[in-house]
Amino acid sequence: MRSLISALLGALALVVAVPSPALADRIVVGGQQVQVADAPWVVALASRSRFGAARSGQFCGGVMVSPTAMVTAAHCLGREVLGVERKDVRDLRVLVGREDLRGTGGREIELKGDWVNPDYDSVSNAGDVAVLTLAEPVPASDVIRMAPKGDVAYRPGGTASVYGWGDTTGKGRYASTLHAAQVRVLEDARCRRAYPGSADGTYRPSSMLCAGQPGGGRDACQGDSGGPLVARGRLIGLVSWGSGCGEPKSPGVYTRISAVAPLVTAHG
Repeated sequence: MRSLISALLGALALVVAVPSPALADRIVVGGQQVQVADAPWVVALASRSRFGAARSGQFCGGVMVSPTAMVTAAHCLGREVLGVERKDVRDLRVLVGREDLRGTGGREIELKGDWVNPDYDSVSNAGDVAVLTLAEPVPASDVIRMAPKGDVAYRPGGTASVYGWGDTTGKGRYASTLHAAQVRVLEDARCRRAYPGSADGTYRPSSMLCAGQPGGGRDACQGDSGGPLVARGRLIGLVSWGSGCGEPKSPGVYTRISAVAPLVTAHG
């Protein structure tokens, strides 16, 4: 898992009341503010009871792949992040179209169901995907298409954008508005060299991809987990893990959408 301890200390300062320490997840470092209307498929996962009301309880990101199916990271719904079992969080909501987390715009939609990948491996971080079913649909225009296997959007060297409300500096400065950063999809060989296997995780090209900048500076960070990586207008990844935020030679690692698309379709 991404090294979170130092970032957690800053994150806890934002929380009004957290019954037990909870790992806030991966914001966008080196990015800029974007309008929610320009990326309406980006949504936030929130729980005020676990993460306080200051930023509507946001703690992870997500992305709409059908009018009622939101995809996020499996680890976002685990005890390590929530501090309790998922079933004990009664106020989990999906924030749709909220321009500023400090406000009340957009919608807060309850869940009708959820599926967390039972094969998610918290040691390697493989299979980091979950599907949440919304109780109310969003417009079909607010959905993004998943890029299938072999899509040119996955090609190394291509430009992609990562979205989120997380830490913008790697030092606990969390955004209240949606941010995005441009990164490059990197070669599997480079990702293997960066993450051959450690306490952070192990890079597995069959189910993961990584993206960043050669010199660092642009990345997802704490608060961004589960958020989308988009290339050529298609969803190619979900923010999953890494080492640090925007560090040289430590790119962000994402769940490869083509590897989990059949699971998403089956449970969406």
